[in-house]
Amino acid sequence: MDDFLLRALVGGIGIALVAGPLGCVVVWRRMAYFGDTLAHSALLGVALGFLFGIGLNTGVVLVCVGIATLLTLLQERRTLATDTLLGIVSHSTLSLGLLALAAMEALRVDLLAYLFGDILAVTPADLGWIWGGGALVLGGLILIWRRLIAMTVDEDLARVEGVPVRWVRLGFMLLIAGTIALAMKIVGILLVTSLLIIPAAAARRFAPNPEAMAVLAAAIGALSVALGLGASLYADLPSGPAVVAAAAALFVASQVIVGKSL
Repeated sequence: MDDFLLRALVGGIGIALVAGPLGCVVVWRRMAYFGDTLAHSALLGVALGFLFGIGLNTGVVLVCVGIATLLTLLQERRTLATDTLLGIVSHSTLSLGLLALAAMEALRVDLLAYLFGDILAVTPADLGWIWGGGALVLGGLILIWRRLIAMTVDEDLARVEGVPVRWVRLGFMLLIAGTIALAMKIVGILLVTSLLIIPAAAARRFAPNPEAMAVLAAAIGALSVALGLGASLYADLPSGPAVVAAAAALFVASQVIVGKSL
């Protein structure tokens, strides 16, 4: 196997191992649109990274963390419906990112690579970023896992039992933000939320408990990466969309299996 394919596979699996468990909570708490909003804001982070010379990953993390904090604060004020607020922030940040990149006349940026990913261009430095950052994200998720489960079952009851709901919610959104920054090069800004949601949705019917669903979602995500890379190699397809299409195919297969078993 060529080195670039091996790096792509290792990087993609690293993202899948993080996105699977996080995606389970996203599915349970119906937070898919939160993920989309944070993903769209990542393009603004790319623009700021170029503008201030702080590095693309750093720019994306800073912007996503800022947007996650802003969304948490605005959601608590309840001045706008949540879906309206998310729509405004999502499309505003995406548009600002596009305008900022267009304004940098001396800079030539491959927008498709950021929008749809370029997993075949993963470097050894990217692998360190993915696996190191992924370990931190998983560690944070483990710390708040039980509290997230309690909030998912009944948020008011969890608050009565002493769960710091605001801080746990903010912490979870920051973990999503970190995952989006990690996954941007793999599947791109427009597709990253699908890697959170689709494997988790495929695993939902087969898992007897939350922990088993998290493990199964990570496994399905890793299989999606392998199948997508294979399709990209042999059929000359864009790698990021191929990974997501493979995940979607596994989801459809899971629904067929469930349907036949009923």
